[in-house]
Amino acid sequence: MPEEKEVGKITHYFGHIGVGIVELTDDLKVGDIIHIKGHSSDFTQNVDSIQIEHKNVSEAKKGDVIGIKVIEKVHPKDIVYKVLG
Repeated sequence: MPEEKEVGKITHYFGHIGVGIVELTDDLKVGDIIHIKGHSSDFTQNVDSIQIEHKNVSEAKKGDVIGIKVIEKVHPKDIVYKVLG
């Protein structure tokens, strides 16, 4: 199993646009692979885009609150891990 590092947690989910809001505890950039795990969520996906305040950015850092397009429904308190290697 690939190594993973916690990078943040979901604070909100906008179902009509399929976007999860993530409060970052570490850096994340477009192209990273993330694993979202929670009570009823458990999936891995690529980070195709990151938005801060509705503007596309290529990377975000610890402390940022970002929006990312997610391929499945996510829930507040779900943990976001970056897949390493």
